[in-house]
Amino acid sequence: MTGQLAFVESPVQLLNVLEWAHAQSLAVGGTTAPDGRGAAIHASSEEPDSAPPPGVGPVRAPADLTLVVLSPTDPMSRGQLRRMAQLARDDGFTVHWQEARGSRGSLGRTLRELAPLLRSAERVIVGDPFSRYVQLLLTLFAPRRLTVVDDGTATMEYAAQLARGERLVRWHRRGSRGPRELVLAPVTAAARRKLAPTRSRTVEIFTSLPVEPPPGTTVTQNTFAWTRSRFGPPRLTKGADLVGTSLVETGVVDPDQYAAVVAELARVHGATRYFAHRREATEKLHRIAVETGLEIVRPDLPLELIARRGPIGRTVVSFPSTVVHTLPLALAGTGVKVAVCEIAPEWLKETASPRAQGFLAGVAGTAAHEVDRLTAQAAQATQTPQRLEFG
Repeated sequence: MTGQLAFVESPVQLLNVLEWAHAQSLAVGGTTAPDGRGAAIHASSEEPDSAPPPGVGPVRAPADLTLVVLSPTDPMSRGQLRRMAQLARDDGFTVHWQEARGSRGSLGRTLRELAPLLRSAERVIVGDPFSRYVQLLLTLFAPRRLTVVDDGTATMEYAAQLARGERLVRWHRRGSRGPRELVLAPVTAAARRKLAPTRSRTVEIFTSLPVEPPPGTTVTQNTFAWTRSRFGPPRLTKGADLVGTSLVETGVVDPDQYAAVVAELARVHGATRYFAHRREATEKLHRIAVETGLEIVRPDLPLELIARRGPIGRTVVSFPSTVVHTLPLALAGTGVKVAVCEIAPEWLKETASPRAQGFLAGVAGTAAHEVDRLTAQAAQATQTPQRLEFG
């Protein structure tokens, strides 16, 4: 067993695998200059600069690493993944595109085609430990080394549940288990064991989030060095940009409350653009555009790359999500200010998970010290516009 195999199901997962490979190369002796000569750069605990040293570009891809894209079905994710896959190929990575969903017999075909790679893999890298597809693959083939990279805020919940010895459940899911969950329960239980460290298996968490290492695991910081070496620094615009969220689509936040807050944020900050999450509904985005006049931007790459490539607003306002942790790293030294708007309890739907408020507060509260906190206080009557307090 000598190979390394990465399973990615979203554009951000693929980006973070590239960041992991870059960090690995830096740790063992530096990076590669455009003319092919080795240029030594060593990892540092200091705040990252806005740009790499002159003449230094992205590292060479590890020859034994294969990126497997377990393609989703929604067009936005597929489009971003194809562009991220091309960036990886441009940097010399081997990328295997697997149509893992959407057709009859796709699961069996995927397992047959990936079995030789899995059997020879010393290390497996995954981005979403809650993915049923990934869990199934891990139950069939157990690697000696496992690395988990960020995919949204899933890493924080994975680490916390692993430390507490709990079953793996996404934070926005309610506690009751339906028929599908009961059928898949044995897979989830087996996967949880395969996602935990043992005497014969190491577990690394590669993350930009504030994660406490569960017992027996190693946490490695993702500083977005690959992103900063590949793009930018960006040109800054005079106004502000808003970053959208799929909290409405996941059933956490009330759509009317969300639309009202977006309108108020745009007014207070003078925002002109709204960067949509890839899972936001077209109807919701149309409403935001009509009611606020904001330009809706559907990014063709993860926001960290879009922001680093520019142009980007001097202020970027987001709801609690991974970007309040990743953008300060990707945009370090550029002068861009990142702010997070906390979620008020009144915005949550009655059907939201009981854990939602606490989890979202934790995401916002653990953002870097240079991130501004925007507090929002709901009015007494739902018909009255929201009153936002910014500090």
